[in-house]
Amino acid sequence: MFRNFLYVTVILITTMQACKQKPEILGTWRATLSMQNQTLPFTFTVYTQGENLQAQVHNGSENITLTEVFWREDTLVMQLHIFDAALEATVEGNTMTGNFVRYYDGANPIAFRAEKSVTYRFAPESKEADEDFSGKFAVTFTNETDTTEAVGIFEQKGNIVTGTFLTTTGDYRYLEGNVVNKKLHLSAFDGNHAFLFTATKKGDTVEGHFYSGKSYHQNWVGVRNDKAELPNAASLTYLKPGYETIAFSFPDTDSVLVSPQDEKYKNKVVVLQIFGTWCPNCMDETRFLSEWYKQNADRGVEILGLAFERKDNFQYAKERVLKMKEKLAVPYSFVIAGTNDKAKASQALPMLSKVLAFPTTIFIGKDGKVKKIHTGFSGPGTGIYYEQFKEEFNATINTLLAE
Repeated sequence: MFRNFLYVTVILITTMQACKQKPEILGTWRATLSMQNQTLPFTFTVYTQGENLQAQVHNGSENITLTEVFWREDTLVMQLHIFDAALEATVEGNTMTGNFVRYYDGANPIAFRAEKSVTYRFAPESKEADEDFSGKFAVTFTNETDTTEAVGIFEQKGNIVTGTFLTTTGDYRYLEGNVVNKKLHLSAFDGNHAFLFTATKKGDTVEGHFYSGKSYHQNWVGVRNDKAELPNAASLTYLKPGYETIAFSFPDTDSVLVSPQDEKYKNKVVVLQIFGTWCPNCMDETRFLSEWYKQNADRGVEILGLAFERKDNFQYAKERVLKMKEKLAVPYSFVIAGTNDKAKASQALPMLSKVLAFPTTIFIGKDGKVKKIHTGFSGPGTGIYYEQFKEEFNATINTLLAE
């Protein structure tokens, strides 16, 4: 009798645990990442799509949709779009506590916390601000090992600031923040990169700090300059003397070796995309190329993506590429070219002067010769610069098709 009582008790406890309701998580949350003794804020919204949980991460006008949101026992897991990363947290009332985890670098999580029903980034919205950071700036980022020239573009409405930095290797995408006590605060969290910028202003000069992830830091100085520009993106990477073509043989996701000299690419204009699925700028370019290819594939143009991934493991790289193809509905082909090390990428493509950036885009004419190499990418977060890139891209393709 006593044994039966214990058995029934265990079943009841197990059933009660199984039926225990999950915390109410639907709504908007203000999240913070703790890194380098700084606090990086962003907002996200959890909602339902049919019977499934989904979320959107907000950066300025960008909303990154997360379709893989689920409970793993008592832990809420939000897989971060195409990236090999997630937010993992426990929920108590209106608070989430956990980590931002990049699985390829799982030993280095970043502490994550979120409060429900808070919608501001650094400070509540105000129509008034005690300093104006709007405008275009010639910027220099520096630390002990690196110096980077950039162009900063900021738009301010009240105390809310949005904008980005353009560099020769790509842009910093959608930055959003506030002016608080005469100090500029900007942040972005895109699922793989966590960026935080601060600055103060004196006259036409701004000066501050840039924090990226757990350890990277640079000082930055910007001088207002409406004519600030970057070097020509088509002048930075080039073929070494004696080369006219690109030659390689890399496996596609079915392990079939692919070369730009294959029959599929003969007598066509070919666009080679040097990229990685871990790279948010590459994600932006892939979205552009996907939509463009759907509308222009019948014109005698092919696109081939050369994936340089986080691990020197074909199966891992294949899975990342296939996930990106599915999430972004990419219609063109990919090969696995190597790891995301610029020096190794340069070795994999020895006819190039150097691979300076992910992404890098190579245009090949119908005669099989390289006609143009574009380093970096100015994405939709750059506004007019993105529109200029699209015009230039189409002009280049039209010229090559007419040859």
